[in-house]
Amino acid sequence: MLILLPPSETKRGGGTGAPLDVTALALPGLAPQREAVVTALVALSADDEHAARVLKLGPKQRGEVAVNAALRHAPTMAAIDRYTGVLFDALDAASVSASGRRWLGAHVLVHSAPFGPVGALDPIPAYRLGASTSLPGVPPQRRLWSAAVTDALAALEARFVLDLRSEAYVGLGPVPGGVASRYVRVVSGGADGAVRALNHFNKHAKGALVRRLAEERPRIGSAAAFAKWADAAGLRVRETGDGELELFA
Repeated sequence: MLILLPPSETKRGGGTGAPLDVTALALPGLAPQREAVVTALVALSADDEHAARVLKLGPKQRGEVAVNAALRHAPTMAAIDRYTGVLFDALDAASVSASGRRWLGAHVLVHSAPFGPVGALDPIPAYRLGASTSLPGVPPQRRLWSAAVTDALAALEARFVLDLRSEAYVGLGPVPGGVASRYVRVVSGGADGAVRALNHFNKHAKGALVRRLAEERPRIGSAAAFAKWADAAGLRVRETGDGELELFA
């Protein structure tokens, strides 16, 4: 099973790893796109005012321009530790067992805007860039990434993909049509029987789900196998019949 996670706007600073090497990340065929985006971000950061407008940064966020300017020589840390926020706080990868972290490294990709999907344990620097931002000097992100990411995912030949990304990041690289996959929506069931999508708890439920998977490390190769594991784990999931799966929080 392969799990695709969204990134988070908030990130930890610092790190102890060597500077970024785009060729050493998962899906190395994406190195040209990664290099193009990093080059554009660093160039943009030479003009603080212009960068703030393009990245839509407020006065208290201007320090993010310097973060992007340092992309090529900043220290790195594992992607799964770099991100913070509701999903990653619920996952709390730092407290996952050593075998659980190895499982994350083998089964989880985090879809970033500047680097595309990266392995959970791939070393990346801090950065500021969202999926919808258009950078000067490179094509719009959807055009730059979409086909290349889909092809790279196809090359992995995963038996089953659990897609936990936001729709914005799905647009930057849909799961290949020939790969068995489910897109997960977190919902709640009301007393009236209506199903409602969740926001904050959406992210928390996804992080908790991935943590549970990392600690139990089940062998899952299909949507049916995932549903069977979820049922045994006390989780409520429901197929919607259109390639999507509802996870009840």
